[in-house]
Amino acid sequence: MIVDNVQAITQRISKACDKCGRRRCDVSLVCVTKEAAVARMEEALEAGVTIFGENRVQDALAKHKVISDRASWHLIGHLQTNKAKDAVRIFDLIHSVDSLRLAQEIDKQAGKIGKVQDILIQVNTSGEASKFGIGPEEAAGLIRDAGLLKNISIKGLMTIAPEVEDPETVRPYFTALRELRDFIDRSWQLSMGMSNDFEVAVEEGATLVRVGRAVFT
Repeated sequence: MIVDNVQAITQRISKACDKCGRRRCDVSLVCVTKEAAVARMEEALEAGVTIFGENRVQDALAKHKVISDRASWHLIGHLQTNKAKDAVRIFDLIHSVDSLRLAQEIDKQAGKIGKVQDILIQVNTSGEASKFGIGPEEAAGLIRDAGLLKNISIKGLMTIAPEVEDPETVRPYFTALRELRDFIDRSWQLSMGMSNDFEVAVEEGATLVRVGRAVFT
């Protein structure tokens, strides 16, 4: 049952926090709902989930009509500039900003509705060509330029690690994001870690872990 899964994940996050001396309250679960029907999302709400993470704007729009503001909505998938208008209407946090062009479009659309949109800068710490995200060496420039825009607020960094069987092998990619964050602003959020590696991510400083499969299976 979803309630049991959420409880188990919460306990695993707590253990990971204990292991590395972090406070449990500093880590939030983003429940990834890209393949979940609204009925299952309702179950997740009842189980205590407070943040939903969606990959696609169109899917989120339909679900948002039902769930509305009973949860906080995060966009965790790649955002095309032509979807920015809809994205700023419903998402509290956009995790996946990886270009100045996209940041400018989000700023433009947010300004139209009088909103300051919270965002994270997506960094490709693994260097995989198949992954979105700006390179670590280019991140400072994007952060500087995007930080001048009036209708966005940069809240931190995000990365997606390679999918591997042994989560220990992706630890360096999480470490790299944390070190980049610490160099820029230690108060910033870190969105990293998914169903197969979120405990390692927590140990390396994640404040937002994106877990879907472990909730809904």
